[in-house]
Amino acid sequence: MCKIPNTKCSICSPLPFLHKYYQPGDLIIAGIMSQISILFNSIDFDKCPSTDLFDDIVVMTQLYQHILALVFAVKEINANLQMLPNLTLGFHIYNSHFSASWTYLASLELLSSYSRFIPNYKCGFQNELAAVIGGPNSDFCLHMASILSNYKIPQLIYGPAPMRNSKTEVAFLNQMFPSIDHQYEGILMLLLHFGWLWTGVLIVNDENGERFLQSVVPKFILRGICFDFIGRFPSISYSTGLMDSVADGLKTFNVAMSSTANVLIIHGEIDSMTLLIMLPAVTEYEDIPIKAKGKVWVMTVQMDFTSLPFQRDQDIDFLHGTLSFTIHSKEVLGFQEFVQMRNPILEKEDGFMRIYWEKTFQCHFPDSEGNTQDGDICTGEEKLETLPGSIFPTSMTGHSYSIYNAVYAVAHALHAMHSSKLKRRVDEGRLKLWNQQMWKLSRLVRNSFFNNSAGEKVYFNQHGELEAAFDIINWVTFPNRSILRVRVGGVDPREPLSKEFTIHEDAIVWPSRFNQALPISLCNDHCHLGYSRTKKEGKPFCCYDCLACPEGKFSNQKDMDDCLQCPEDQYPNNARNACIPKFIIFLTFGEPLGISLAVLALSFSFITASVLGIFVKLKDTPIVKANNWNLTYTLLIFLLLSFLCALLFIGQPQKLTCRLRQTAFGIIFSGAISCVLAKTTIVVLAFMATMPGSKMRKWLGNRLAASIVLSCSLIQVTICTVWLSTSPPFPDFNMHSVMKEIVQECNEGSVTMFYCVLSYMGFLATVSFTVAFLARKLPDSFNEAKFITFSMLVFCSVWLTFVPTYLSTKGKYMVAVEIFSILASSAGLLLCVFSPKLYIIVFRPELNNKEQLRRRNIEIF
Repeated sequence: MCKIPNTKCSICSPLPFLHKYYQPGDLIIAGIMSQISILFNSIDFDKCPSTDLFDDIVVMTQLYQHILALVFAVKEINANLQMLPNLTLGFHIYNSHFSASWTYLASLELLSSYSRFIPNYKCGFQNELAAVIGGPNSDFCLHMASILSNYKIPQLIYGPAPMRNSKTEVAFLNQMFPSIDHQYEGILMLLLHFGWLWTGVLIVNDENGERFLQSVVPKFILRGICFDFIGRFPSISYSTGLMDSVADGLKTFNVAMSSTANVLIIHGEIDSMTLLIMLPAVTEYEDIPIKAKGKVWVMTVQMDFTSLPFQRDQDIDFLHGTLSFTIHSKEVLGFQEFVQMRNPILEKEDGFMRIYWEKTFQCHFPDSEGNTQDGDICTGEEKLETLPGSIFPTSMTGHSYSIYNAVYAVAHALHAMHSSKLKRRVDEGRLKLWNQQMWKLSRLVRNSFFNNSAGEKVYFNQHGELEAAFDIINWVTFPNRSILRVRVGGVDPREPLSKEFTIHEDAIVWPSRFNQALPISLCNDHCHLGYSRTKKEGKPFCCYDCLACPEGKFSNQKDMDDCLQCPEDQYPNNARNACIPKFIIFLTFGEPLGISLAVLALSFSFITASVLGIFVKLKDTPIVKANNWNLTYTLLIFLLLSFLCALLFIGQPQKLTCRLRQTAFGIIFSGAISCVLAKTTIVVLAFMATMPGSKMRKWLGNRLAASIVLSCSLIQVTICTVWLSTSPPFPDFNMHSVMKEIVQECNEGSVTMFYCVLSYMGFLATVSFTVAFLARKLPDSFNEAKFITFSMLVFCSVWLTFVPTYLSTKGKYMVAVEIFSILASSAGLLLCVFSPKLYIIVFRPELNNKEQLRRRNIEIF
C-alpha cells in the first residue's frame, strides 16, 4: 500500500461526466482527445468538479473513431507477441472538451496515480506512462506540451503543429501530422489548376486564423490569387451566448454566399467549425437559403470534416461537391469489423461509448437506479452499419489513421528499448530501469521507421513531423443524408515536383448548381485569344477589362497581360490570335499593274523613237535646222532611254538591276534636263547676239551646247559613281512596311546619296525652268522657250508630287509611283517640247519653209 506523505488533499472520485477510458498495462499510452464539448464557465482546481458546472453538451460522434483507433492499435500490439514480449500496453484516454482547462487537468491527472488526483506523485511501477497522444486542435496540444515536456514524456500530436515556445517542447513533441505548408501549397496548386483566381476566405477569428491570413494569404496573392472578401467567424466561447455567435456567423456567411466568387476557402479547426454546421438550421429566418447559393468549399485538413457534429435529421446538401484536404490514409484490415462489434453493454469500461450511443441512435440508457427518460430506450442491439456516414463513418479517417500510426510508433520505440541492454532486466527491477530511461523514448520515437499493417512506410523528418501526404476528398451527399467520400487527388511532398500534386477531374462531383460543369471562379470572364488584360481602377488585380490587340500584335493565350509581336516574317490573322507567314511580293511583269506600266513605257518609247526617226528623216528641213538638231536628237535619245529605264523597276530585284535603277535614272534624266537647259540657253544667247554691238555671237554653236550637256551630266555621273563606290543599292526584304507581306525591294544603301541624285535633278530643273521662263517672250520667229517653260513646269510638278506620294506609299506601290513619275515627267518633256514641231511637220508641212519661219507673227501650236 502506497502512503502519501504530508498531504491533506481530499481525493476526488471519478465522475461519469469526465468521460475516461482506461485499460491497465505494464506501460500506458495516454490519449488526450476531444469528443464532447461541455458548456461551462470555469474550473476550480481546489474543488472536485461538480455536475452543476455543466449546462449542456455538444457530442461530436464522429470523433469517437479517434478513440477506437487508439484502442484497436493497442489491441493489435498486445496480440503480437513479437512486438513487446513479456510486456502489455494499456491506455488511459481523457476527453479535453476542446478546452485549455480540461487539457491541463488531464495532463496533471497523468502525473498522478490512477484514480487519485495528486499531481507529481505516483507510487508503484505498474501503469507506467510511456507516451501521450493528443489532438486534434493545435492550441490544446500546446497546453498539454507545456506540462508534460517538463517530465520528458514523449508526445505525439495528430493535429496541426502548434507554435512551440521552448526547446524542451520541441524535443519531446512529435508531429503525426505532415508539414502544414504542404497543405497550403496543395490548396494553391488546386486553385491554379482549375483557374480559380477569384476566391473568398472564411476563417475563425482567433490566433490561428490571423496566422493563416498573415503567412498564407500573401503567398496566394503573389501567385495570382485574389480575394473578393475575407470573412471572420466568431470563435465559440462557451462562457458567452451561443446564439449570439450564431447570429454573427450568419452575417459573415451570407456575405460569403452573396459573393461573386464561386470558390470559398474555409480555414478553422474542428470545434470552431461547429458554428458552420449550425448555420443551415437557422437560415429559415433569412432571405437567402444556403442551398440556393451553391459554392465549392475548399476545406483545410485541420477541420477534419468527418468529425463535425451533424444531426440525424440535418440537411447536408450544402456540402455536396465540397473538396477537403485530409491526411492520407489507407484502410486498416480489421478496423471496420472492430468498430461494428462495439457494444455499450459489453464495453462498460468505455466512458465515452454510452453518451456516443445515445446521441447517435437518439435513445437513452436507464440510470444507475433504473430510471429512464422520455423517449426510446437504448437496448445495445442497435446496428452501427445502419447509421449514415454523416453521423459516424466506419472507414478509418485521416486523423484516426494518424493515431493508429502514433501508437505503433511508440510500440516500435519501446521495442527498440526492449531489444537493448534492458532486455536482461526482469520484473520490478526492469520496470524501474524503464522508468529511469523513459526520457530516451522520445528520440527513439522520432527515429522510428517501420511499415504499418496497411503496407505504408511511417517515419519522421528532422523537425519531428510525419513524412506523409495529403488526400483531396470530394464529398458527395445523398438524400438519405449519407456521404460518399471520394479520393480525387492528393499532395505528396515525397514525390518529384512534377508528380507532387495530382487531381482526377473526371472523378469530381461538383455542386448541383453547376450541372456537373467545371465551376468558374473569376472576377470577370477570361480575356479570350486576340485580347489582352488592362487593370480596372480601384479593383483587385484579378479584375480587369479586355482590350483587342492593336494592329500588328496577337495573343494566343487567355488573359495575357500584353499582346505579342509576330516574328518579322509573319503577321497576325484577322482574329489576332495567331501568326500567318507573310508572302514575298514585288512588282512583276505578270500582274495587271506591272503589265500596264510596261506597256505604257514601251508605248512612249515607240513614240519617242518615231519622233526621232521623223526628225532624222527631215533633218534638212528648216524647222529641224532652226531648233539645233544635235540637241534635239540628244534630247530624244535621253527621253527614249528614260522610258526604257522604267522597265528596270519592274521584276524581281537583283543585284545588277538594283544598282542600275536609280543611277541610270539619275544620269539619263540629268542628261535630258541638261539638253533642255542648253536649248534654252542658246535661245537666250541667240537673241542677245542679234543686238547691235553684241559679242555673244562667238558663244553660239554646237560647242556651247555640248559643253552644257556634258558638264551637267558629268556632275550627276560623279555623284552616282560615289554612291556605287561607297554604299550601293542592294536587294533587300522589307518586313515592316506592309503588314501581311514581305516586300522584296532594292534598298537604296545610302539614302543621302539617293536624295543627292534627286536634289541635283531638281536643281537642274529649277535652273532650266527659270531660264526658260525669263526667255519665254523674246521676239523670235520660233522661240520655243515658252514650251520649255511649260514642260519644266510639268516636270517639276510631277517630281514635287512624287516625294510625298512616294513616302506615303508602301510595298510594291512605291516602285509603281516612281515608275509613273518617270514616265509622266518624260512624257511631259516629250509632248511639250516636240508636239508643236510635229504638228507643223506632219499636219502643216507648208509652213516648214524659210519664208514662213521669218514671219514674226506665225502661230506655232
